[in-house]
Amino acid sequence: MDKRIEEAWKYSMPFFTIDGQMCCYLWYDKKRKQPYIGFVDGKLMDHPDLLQEKRSRMKILLLDPTKDLPMRTIDALLKRAVELR
Repeated sequence: MDKRIEEAWKYSMPFFTIDGQMCCYLWYDKKRKQPYIGFVDGKLMDHPDLLQEKRSRMKILLLDPTKDLPMRTIDALLKRAVELR
């Protein structure tokens, strides 16, 4: 992946930044009881697995903890997130 990506704690959440700007984060949806990856500029990303719901800027990718991670989807979304930075 891109060497400019760094990990950081922001708002008590694990974030990944690119050149110091927030890119994506890991969190847990309490309503659905599922972890997810949130993409800060998700509104600019078009992918059928991303959910925007009531968020104005971000979209999320829900992760099923009982299944393998969808690595192809995650990789494609991360590449798009890097392009947006």
